[in-house]
Amino acid sequence: MQAQNSNSIRKKYSKFPATILPNRPSSEGNICFILYANKLSLNKLLAFQEKCGENFKLLDCWQLFENQVVLLKGKWLTEWVEYAHQLELDIAKLDFSASLKKGGLLVMDMDSTIIEMECIDEIAKLAGTGELVSAITDRAMKGELDFEQSLRHRVSTLKNQPESLLQQVRENLPLMSGLKETVQHLQQYGWKIAIASGGFTYFADYLKSLLNLDYAVSNQFEIIDSILTGNVLGDVVDAAYKAQTLLKLAEQFNIPIEHTVAIGDGANDLTMMKVANLGVAFHAKPKVQQQAQVMINFANFTALLCILSANDRIAKE
Repeated sequence: MQAQNSNSIRKKYSKFPATILPNRPSSEGNICFILYANKLSLNKLLAFQEKCGENFKLLDCWQLFENQVVLLKGKWLTEWVEYAHQLELDIAKLDFSASLKKGGLLVMDMDSTIIEMECIDEIAKLAGTGELVSAITDRAMKGELDFEQSLRHRVSTLKNQPESLLQQVRENLPLMSGLKETVQHLQQYGWKIAIASGGFTYFADYLKSLLNLDYAVSNQFEIIDSILTGNVLGDVVDAAYKAQTLLKLAEQFNIPIEHTVAIGDGANDLTMMKVANLGVAFHAKPKVQQQAQVMINFANFTALLCILSANDRIAKE
């Protein structure tokens, strides 16, 4: 099916640039953006054009892992995002400098961004406080609670629990679909990749090693004689700490801020997303989607490669 999707668009438009509707005036705007999905067919592209009522210029079309991507140029309205989502397509306005081939710095949230769960919720389930902790986590990620206070409250419910619970959770971390492929692809172009997480070192440091990342920072459980005390050691990694980490790493690795990317799903990721050149909301909470520069709602983690490869394609035009 993916090959058919790719071929259907390329068969229709054998040369680029082209207009979506041949022999008709093209859209007058000069804004570039991409549409992408693993089921981006010609029919869906035409349906998007019809919803927008604009005859966009089609500058390029390419396949990246399971994603079909088209690069469009024309008028841009915020309504385009809703129209794309109605068709289960992801869309990204290319108003940033970061690009795949130039390399850069990627700072990632951990829980529900690069792994398909919230670690503290899973620990709490094993400890018998799962419902309470999950409810607090959900409100914190929506931005309804102060992050540090909510974190300390959640950790306090784990007092006197054995360290072995952490090991059980770590042995079953579900990596986000497309994460490994994305990390490896970025590393081929010299990207520095880090985790900045409001989660815990027990998991973030493990993922740093597993994925051969350059840096990881997160919170630390206090553990005495293999028993959790219910306390957090040191400063809490909150929204401001994450943003400071991105800026610090950019300076440390001598990477211009124009080549920095932050990706996350929760309210405590918004600050680092705003200081990065490109902030990406990944299957994020509504508050985060409303404020994010770019959002990924349907594709897996390889969507980040679609977004970053687009500026390389524009450079060829």
